[in-house]
Amino acid sequence: MLEYNMLSPLSPLSPLSPLSPQALRRSIDPAQLGIESTDELAPHESIIGQDRAVAALEFGLGIHSAGFNIFVAGERGIGKMTAVRSFLESLATKRPSPSDWCYVENFKDSYQPNALQFPSGQARKFQQSVKSLIEAIRRDIPRTFESEDFIARQAEITQRFDVQRAGILTELRNKAYAVELGLQFTPYGIVSIPQIEGRPITPQEFEAMSPEQRAQWQTRNDAIQIEIQASLKQIRELDRQIQAQLQALNAQTADYVVGGLIDDLCEAYAEAAPVLTHLQRLRADVLSNIDLFRTPQPTQGQGAEAQMMPAWVREQQFRKYEVNVFVSNGEHTGAPVVLELNPNYPNLFGRIEKETQMGALYTDFTMIKAGALHRANGGYLVLLVDNLLRSGVSWDSLKRALRSHEISIEELGEQLGLFTTKSLKPQPLPLDVKVVLIGRSLYYHLLHAYDEDFAELFKVLADFDLSMSHNETNVQRFLDFLCTLCHKENLRHLESSAAANLLEYDMRLAEDQNKLSTHFGIIADTLREANYWAAKDNSPTILSKHIAKALDQRVYRVNLVQQHLREMIDRGVLMLETSGQSIGQVNGLAVLSLGEFSFGNANRITASVTPGRRGIVDIEREVALGGPIHSKGVLILSGYLAHQYGKNKPIAFEARLVFEQSYSGVEGDSASSTELYALLSALSGLPIKQSLAVTGSVNQHGEVQAIGGVNEKIEGFFDICNVKGLTGEQGVIIPASNVQHLMLREDVVEAVRQQRFHVWAVRTIDEGISILTGVEAGQRDANGRFPENSVNALVEARLAMFEHALSRDEARSRSRRRHGKI
Repeated sequence: MLEYNMLSPLSPLSPLSPLSPQALRRSIDPAQLGIESTDELAPHESIIGQDRAVAALEFGLGIHSAGFNIFVAGERGIGKMTAVRSFLESLATKRPSPSDWCYVENFKDSYQPNALQFPSGQARKFQQSVKSLIEAIRRDIPRTFESEDFIARQAEITQRFDVQRAGILTELRNKAYAVELGLQFTPYGIVSIPQIEGRPITPQEFEAMSPEQRAQWQTRNDAIQIEIQASLKQIRELDRQIQAQLQALNAQTADYVVGGLIDDLCEAYAEAAPVLTHLQRLRADVLSNIDLFRTPQPTQGQGAEAQMMPAWVREQQFRKYEVNVFVSNGEHTGAPVVLELNPNYPNLFGRIEKETQMGALYTDFTMIKAGALHRANGGYLVLLVDNLLRSGVSWDSLKRALRSHEISIEELGEQLGLFTTKSLKPQPLPLDVKVVLIGRSLYYHLLHAYDEDFAELFKVLADFDLSMSHNETNVQRFLDFLCTLCHKENLRHLESSAAANLLEYDMRLAEDQNKLSTHFGIIADTLREANYWAAKDNSPTILSKHIAKALDQRVYRVNLVQQHLREMIDRGVLMLETSGQSIGQVNGLAVLSLGEFSFGNANRITASVTPGRRGIVDIEREVALGGPIHSKGVLILSGYLAHQYGKNKPIAFEARLVFEQSYSGVEGDSASSTELYALLSALSGLPIKQSLAVTGSVNQHGEVQAIGGVNEKIEGFFDICNVKGLTGEQGVIIPASNVQHLMLREDVVEAVRQQRFHVWAVRTIDEGISILTGVEAGQRDANGRFPENSVNALVEARLAMFEHALSRDEARSRSRRRHGKI
């Protein structure tokens, strides 16, 4: 779509020719965008540049077989979460809403509440219906039992039995009177008393009787006691009968009230067998506890005692008749999409809450609360994998639920095996959910390698790319994204020049002239900041200068450390030269990262050589400041020297390499070519231009390889040179394979255009050393010799001198040992 001038990796390259300004940055012509402003575009919600990930998401969400859950992998800031949520919400509206779930009292075992399933939106209706049912029972039962008809029927039963009881007692009195005994009713039973002429005898009269008379009285008393016991048994049987009839009356009356109300409710749920079962058990429990309902609810007109009773004490005994709406899906259309940012065990699997009552913890089924997995049941659950893995019990429990296809609510202490308390065991719910994990690719590979269940449960990988091709389609999608964000967040629209600047910045984020970055979070933040500066200028649209100011201010807010380093270099605290020449000394480039801000910095790398057998000594490694990749790069230098100079003869030297004024760890191999240049300079005796800085890794054949952060490294050395004063001789040497990654700042490109700064691209060490020393590196001729006074010839001669000197000293040492002088 847009043409630009850059170095082709296959084109011939003179090592003495700097890159043209056009090769340092791909510029976008605003006129070629085809718009004056993003306001001309239509908002369009889509996932940009992630065709592979979208295809994986469509497959993973479309297949309903077990185990096809999805892992969305990619770096932060590329819009994974936004894209997944948008994709899921669009798909969820096309699916039916899942069932509602309730927990109710298990009247057979209150520690194991039952779960009831309802069509979407029906659970709350059932809850309200049961609530109205209990309220009606509590209202109608006291009225019915206090009605005149009920009291009359109750009195009729008690009166009939009172008559029978009186007849039994009258007959008992007559029998006692016939044998001259009287009866006295006491709290301890019926006592017989001897009588004479109808009056009880006195103790004195009883004592005056003869033994024969006393024996007669005792015989008659024993006989009447038998009659008394028989009569009492009859009375007790009458009492049981009367209680049974009264209870039957109560039950009949209660059933008349309760049965009618419950039967009406049962008709509404005739097709739901579990609901009917619960209603019938509720009916039986109400009838068996009818006395609980006979006491009317206290009102403000009642006595102080009723008013002083706490509400929870009055209502506690009725909570078992409530309905706990556990999950309700009637509030939204389609399948649920649940994002849980803190997936600890209670948030994910629900919890059983407790309350304090009179100093003790109490719980029941009404305090069972749903977790994210319950709310997502029948839909989609989105979790951040790094947050999930922080709670090992959550991860293990999630895998267990996905394997068993059911969700159980358990106390966390029991899950961890720490302690067991008497608590509820709610009935498990069937699980049908699609889980989407979002995290970095590293987590996917680690879990795949070390968790044997992971591959079975998460069979779909949706891998989000960091970049996309720079073509007309993706450029148009990028512009649509800007338009959509402006509409969604009520931002000012961008003029074409501002959109072009953002497009160029996006290429810089991708670190590739032929790619666009998918870090849309950074682009969105830049657009928001540019809108702020446009508002400061009272501009109706966002202009190119507002984008530039947003980018500059973003750097200004976080580059304090960078400025301090520049100041230390300028004042000579950090020793770094940008002019002159020096042997065995090169300016190496590195990238420092502070949070999300990265900048280039230069370090002086030096090398010293002497005759010896130790080869290259990496001082950074010796003091444990060098990382393994850096150490590998240094060891490769030995391979290069052996390949270049030691094919037919041994190499005898000892060299020491070090990053001067470096007090922290060194990692990466991007300085290996720089270290080799310093080493070649020290061996050849040729000084290196200190106005140049170098980056690039090297292989054993002397080929310079690509590195990362090339833009920051070039700009970092440019800023140092700018502080110390640009002379027109300064510049940077980079690998030729990195030219396609160049998206330098405009001020750097302008300095190159004015020939105040230069950038060279090299393929080999020979090209680089020629630029640094101004001396031809030299290639071996047909006789295997380097040109005289070339860099390679001088290095080879120096190595030969070291070998000769070392061999002479070793021969002397052997001679001395043979003659016993040592």
